[in-house]
Amino acid sequence: MKYWLVKQEPDSYSWGDFVADGSTTWTGVRNFQARNNLRAMKRGDDVLFYASVSSKCVMGIAKVSREAFPDPTAADGDWSAVELTAGRPLKSPVTLEKIKASTALQDMLLVRHSRLSVMPVTKEHFDVIVELGGGA
Repeated sequence: MKYWLVKQEPDSYSWGDFVADGSTTWTGVRNFQARNNLRAMKRGDDVLFYASVSSKCVMGIAKVSREAFPDPTAADGDWSAVELTAGRPLKSPVTLEKIKASTALQDMLLVRHSRLSVMPVTKEHFDVIVELGGGA
């Protein structure tokens, strides 16, 4: 099993929208590194849902329910999408400020390469974030 983090602007698609829908097709990724990360996701992998821009916090945990397939929103190019199923919220969102303040998370990709919208997360980093959020 691998662990991931996906970022979404809450004004476009919030954690609440995701939970209400139950699952979603994660489309619209137009960065090659993020696309390759989507392609590396496997069914059953855990995913942290990060609300970007205004909130800047990890809200909850999702699961990969369908592995990479051609992105139906792509008019051209070789882009991929995955299906994610909403899981459980963290008891309390974990802000980017908390993540940056944690010595255990200093080398996390979110801290070092903050603009990437889909990124791998180590099991250790995943566990620390869930612990900082009071569990799920």
